[in-house]
Amino acid sequence: MPSTTYTSSWRDSDTTALGELADKFFARELTPHRDKFEQQHYVDRDVWTKAGELGLLCCSIPEEYGGGGGTFAHDLAVVEAQARALDTGFGNTVHSGIVAHYILAYGTEEQRRRWLPGMATGQTVTAVAMTEPGAGSDLKNIKTTALRDGDHYVINGAKTFISNGSQADLIVVVAKTDPAAGAKGVSLIVVETADCPGFTRGRILDKVGQHGADTSELSFEDVRVPVANVLGGEEGRGFGQLMTQLAQERLLIGVTAVATMEAAVAETVSYTKSRSAFGQTIFDFQNTKFVLAECDTVAHAARVFIDSCIERHMSGNLDTTTAAMAKWWLTEQQCQVIDRCVQLFGGYGYMREYPIARMYADARVQKIYGGSNEIMKDLIARSL
Repeated sequence: MPSTTYTSSWRDSDTTALGELADKFFARELTPHRDKFEQQHYVDRDVWTKAGELGLLCCSIPEEYGGGGGTFAHDLAVVEAQARALDTGFGNTVHSGIVAHYILAYGTEEQRRRWLPGMATGQTVTAVAMTEPGAGSDLKNIKTTALRDGDHYVINGAKTFISNGSQADLIVVVAKTDPAAGAKGVSLIVVETADCPGFTRGRILDKVGQHGADTSELSFEDVRVPVANVLGGEEGRGFGQLMTQLAQERLLIGVTAVATMEAAVAETVSYTKSRSAFGQTIFDFQNTKFVLAECDTVAHAARVFIDSCIERHMSGNLDTTTAAMAKWWLTEQQCQVIDRCVQLFGGYGYMREYPIARMYADARVQKIYGGSNEIMKDLIARSL
């Protein structure tokens, strides 16, 4: 941020160095190829393996499982660097921040040793398949089933809006192993997609924004998966596993929102100081200065809030209510700040060749995924 000397308490020399390494990586491997990735709707596969070689994947997974051996702060350093690069295509947040931690937290020892090392190198790309055509934030209402048949589960169902879906080698599928048991009948089944009869990847979806992100439809028709692939080795625990990990997912969304807000303000200050109208720079107009002062204040307040949440999360004290507050409020501010910044760019703010225009389109879905903001407010209201 240009206006303060505030430094997040979770940063240290190690996370700062990692963030700088990630900055250089994204500037080299993502930014120059953005148009190509957006046209094909996914990043090239070698981006994953190159990131793995540099230690940018699974940073907080223990070294014994092939990870970086760091903390959640190391994951955040990479996530923030990607946000600073204004990239939304590379699906590492889901891969390292969510799927890896499902496996670490709930997987058996055999499952951890089997799946995590390949994730850390980028040889294995992962996804989590929650959302269905008829079930989004209401995970209890999913229709996908995984019914026991001897030593296998037979999976049937459809999933949509799946990040990394077209490239994933390993997918954590949310399914009903006991359709009559409600939330207690939900399990997480890990599907290895290679040589998997009945598993079909549908189209990569054409979204309003985040064009470089692989977001796909998936279909499961009598897909047979070994019983050994139920996460944690015991069925019926999936809903609780999801609820526990969703707080971290919402923090990752919040961190992205804050870093993007900061980038939007910086972009707009630079633009308004370089462009003139009516004999002065756009920045010199009182309205411009006031709008940017307000946006900068919001971004700073958002930074302090997310840092407080991160500190609590890393010490094991972040409650689900506060995580929901962070998710809805930070993404709401992200959209509002970027919208106000677009206005200061005038017509150029609506041109995709300007980063602020892409930020505008990319931001909107932040209020929807990870649990819609309306659901977040309902969760908060239950605690009042």
